[in-house]
Amino acid sequence: MLSKRVIACLDVRDGHLAKSVKFVDTKNIGDPVEKAKEYYLGGLDELVFYDITASSEKRGIMLEVVEAVADQVFIPLSVGGGIRSVADATDLRLAGAEKINVNSAAIRRPDLIDECAMSIGNQNVVLSMDVLKSAPSSGLPSGYEIVIDGGRTRTEKDALAWALEGEKRGAGELVVNSIDADGTKAGYEICLTSMISNSVRIPVIASGGAGTPEHLSEVFSEGKADAALVASMLHYGEYTISEIKSHLSADGHQIRV
Repeated sequence: MLSKRVIACLDVRDGHLAKSVKFVDTKNIGDPVEKAKEYYLGGLDELVFYDITASSEKRGIMLEVVEAVADQVFIPLSVGGGIRSVADATDLRLAGAEKINVNSAAIRRPDLIDECAMSIGNQNVVLSMDVLKSAPSSGLPSGYEIVIDGGRTRTEKDALAWALEGEKRGAGELVVNSIDADGTKAGYEICLTSMISNSVRIPVIASGGAGTPEHLSEVFSEGKADAALVASMLHYGEYTISEIKSHLSADGHQIRV
């Protein structure tokens, strides 16, 4: 059995660590480089860095911030935001990212997933999915819709269908981020996570809603997630990595200590 991973998410806006609730009311809350080092030293398994306005502002990712974070951590670093080509992905790898996350650009041009997988390897390509629960009248079979541009643009694309297509095109992992749960600290979207986890053969990372260690235990057990992103519960000092892992281990989950 593979160990479950605890992954911290750094949302970065204009070089500052930021946090929102359901993708709105975004506030700057600190220095991403300092937090990255703190979490690494605290025993984090992996770090995800998102430049949250790169896509909507139609610009490239801030490589200098990525380089500064990469200099402080010696665990897998996954980076996303504004990646539109293999050249962008290569630049991020040279800046210190182990994995690249594609999102909005992949919806607009799905071949981007294939191209990146062929160039840098499936294991280094992550498909990030920002998902909203859809109205029954939407006609989407899964009941969930993909949104892009930091939650600004609805796509009318079914979340499960996109997850399966992403896997087929060569993504090595999926990040399934529930906008409905984002920043609420009320727990992950278990129905969404389990539906996708049970339908694909690649690792699924649950995102959006973590507020307590019990929420991670639940998404591992009931949601069948392979890893879980945490943000608010770390950023605001409510829990440490050690406390989260101790709880998960006590619940019977295999965790990297």
